[in-house]
Amino acid sequence: MNTGIFIIAHAPLASALRQCVLHVFPDAASSMAVLDVQPNMPADETLAMARMTMSLLHRPQTLVLTDLFGATPCNVAQKLVDGMNSRLIAGVNLPMLLRAVTYRQESLDALMARALAGGTQGVMQVAVTAPQNQIRKPHDQNDHDHQQ
Repeated sequence: MNTGIFIIAHAPLASALRQCVLHVFPDAASSMAVLDVQPNMPADETLAMARMTMSLLHRPQTLVLTDLFGATPCNVAQKLVDGMNSRLIAGVNLPMLLRAVTYRQESLDALMARALAGGTQGVMQVAVTAPQNQIRKPHDQNDHDHQQ
């Protein structure tokens, strides 16, 4: 089963995330839909657009991803998701989305778990200086940089 993925986020984040995914997975276009929520757009109008966009996916199951819990995109998505054929995750990021697209053939519950794992595992502290950027001491002929 190919689960649909629907991103509802503040403009232009939803479209930008879709473009990033399609750069890696160009074949995922038909299984993804996005709605960029515009500033000052009434919530009822946003909900109507979200319902229409989600129906265009033509998928029996949909994972809905939104950017910020409690904001308009998430509030609209909560009214859209039924809990049986669709699930909602707030806090979408690119690692989460790439993981979801990678495993979109899995069941909706498995896909949701994979997306959550991808989102949390993709956030990490990175060392400020990588070894290749560190200053090396002058080369001594007695020192060996590698084992032979």
